[in-house]
Amino acid sequence: MPVGIKGYFETMLSLAIKSFKQVFEPPFRAIFWKSIGLTLALLAVIWIVIQGLFVSFVTVPYPWLETALGLLTGIGAFIGLGFLIGPASALFVAFYQDDIAEIVEEHDYPQDGKGKALPVMTSLRIALKFAGVVILGNLLALFLLLIPGVNMVAFFVVNGYLLGREFFEFAAMRFMPIPDAQLLRKRHGAMVFIAGLMIAGVMAIPIVNLITPIFATILMVHIFKRLNYSTAVQSS
Repeated sequence: MPVGIKGYFETMLSLAIKSFKQVFEPPFRAIFWKSIGLTLALLAVIWIVIQGLFVSFVTVPYPWLETALGLLTGIGAFIGLGFLIGPASALFVAFYQDDIAEIVEEHDYPQDGKGKALPVMTSLRIALKFAGVVILGNLLALFLLLIPGVNMVAFFVVNGYLLGREFFEFAAMRFMPIPDAQLLRKRHGAMVFIAGLMIAGVMAIPIVNLITPIFATILMVHIFKRLNYSTAVQSS
């Protein structure tokens, strides 16, 4: 890594810009559309179930009132499900994370070889964990909007830490045991946190936040490779 504060931040910014651009390259774009398609299909099923439950369990004496309540329920469910788009897409993208990391490794670091895909149960646990982190971030964002003087600062701090930790450890676990990945993350906590802040910045932008999991995975693979290389040089 470059020596000095200026070089440090220039490197972080260049990796973030590079990762953001790569999200829209064909291999990653295909994964994005798959995850969005699965997300919309899941939300459509949930919406239909909610409407079906309303029709089955709610009885009113007037047809016009039933129609009005059904319409309001549908609109309310649609708005509510809108908040689940980010977490749901994060859940589905998590199942493609090894594919995303492998593409970055093959394209940008062919001399290092590919990492090892995580076991199915580990991938499932991480997928659920990622979705939980994104849900927590979204709920926190909504809650903090009501607290003057805290708002976005707390949002970025909390999500910067959570997102940085989870995505970096995933990138590292493809090449080393979990305890080593956690140790490497703690050793370079400042850099991982700054990367997490960048990820939180993307997540804070409506619509753009749909690319958050892909962007975060790409960015953390780049950062892991830089840190791992730096560690290897220092120990040699």
